[in-house]
Amino acid sequence: MGFPANVLLRVILVTSALIVPIASGAARANEGQDLAPFKMIRSLQYIQDSVVLGDHSASEMQRFILGEIDRRLRTADQALFRDPRNVDAALVYVMSGGNPETLDLLTDRDVEGNFDTRVSDALRQYLRGKGPLIVEQLSKAAPEYRNSRIGPYLFLILGNATSQQDPVAAMQYYDWARLTAPGSIIEEAALRRSVALAAQAGNPEKGFRYALNYARRYLTSPYASQFADVFVELAVVHFGEAAERRVDEVLGFMDPPRQREIFLRIARRAAIAGRQPLALLASQRAEELVGVGGSQSQLLASFYQGLAAVPSADVFAAAQTIAAIPEERLSQRDRALRQAAKAIADAVVRPPEDVSPAQASPATAEVHFRKEGAPEPEETGSGMSPFAVPAEADVPNQAAAPADPAFDGFLADRHSRIKEIDALLEEEGP
Repeated sequence: MGFPANVLLRVILVTSALIVPIASGAARANEGQDLAPFKMIRSLQYIQDSVVLGDHSASEMQRFILGEIDRRLRTADQALFRDPRNVDAALVYVMSGGNPETLDLLTDRDVEGNFDTRVSDALRQYLRGKGPLIVEQLSKAAPEYRNSRIGPYLFLILGNATSQQDPVAAMQYYDWARLTAPGSIIEEAALRRSVALAAQAGNPEKGFRYALNYARRYLTSPYASQFADVFVELAVVHFGEAAERRVDEVLGFMDPPRQREIFLRIARRAAIAGRQPLALLASQRAEELVGVGGSQSQLLASFYQGLAAVPSADVFAAAQTIAAIPEERLSQRDRALRQAAKAIADAVVRPPEDVSPAQASPATAEVHFRKEGAPEPEETGSGMSPFAVPAEADVPNQAAAPADPAFDGFLADRHSRIKEIDALLEEEGP
């Protein structure tokens, strides 16, 4: 296995080296030559923090260190765990992506009571996917470890376990985790997850504060793409004049290519959610940055603008824009959006059957669409699609309009088709 020389050198210098003597085909000389687990954990923490701070070359070393720590813990004499630092090291190891079975092995061997069973049992449950079951037990034990080496990890896990049932409480756990472990992988995870929870809890101002802190520190993290997803969701769901300023503030820490990517994601998500003004705005902002993204970025910006314009008076121009985009230039998900948008645009502009030539003109067709009282679906999407059937609305003088059975049939047929397309989009997802 080959590791970047700079990574290996830094581990050696900063953490006194991972010098684990491994004689070829022979047992280790003696127990005293092995590093204590808590010293090896320092190497792991250093590497993990380096990864989220942008040193992606350290990822391979992280896997190597995890394997070495696992072997050390499994072969350690139980007397080693009379030192609480080594107990903490074992717990940090499993909370940092280590082998859960190693914790089972250590706790089964623990006849001296060195491991706090409240914590170890909760972790064993959590690592088996039973997070909600540990909340009561761990929430009582965690405060005792608030200022300990494992405290930030326990509060991060508590936040994960409570995030679905109680987002507000989860954010409080994340706050404590990140404030007691600044500049670490724990802070990165806590900030990233707090952005999503703030949006879920209906607290956009708090969400934008979390996003700003993340953008200042962790844009080079390998998990930054996940942050972009939750940040886009926050921006779309809670967009307004104040939110626009906060979005610009967060994006101020990004280079132009990252800004363009965010605006394209916002445009796509807004188009799917039926937020036409936001989709248009984000598409325009992405086009302003097209110089840093090339022709593909310009194509996507035009595509999302066309999607946003389908449920509007500009449906004819939108249909032409969408049709002009080569299918091979779009991703599979965007191809599905293109197909659905084209079907809707065709349904809107197609004249009803058995009508006079005058009624078949585009202008008359548009007048009839408004005559039936269906408002333009600006911001009336279903949450998954911008093409949902608009809600009923009162239209002045609608009662005075003469009945048109042929057109009523046309609307019923088109509404049925729109519902079918909405179902397809829901399967596709945002």
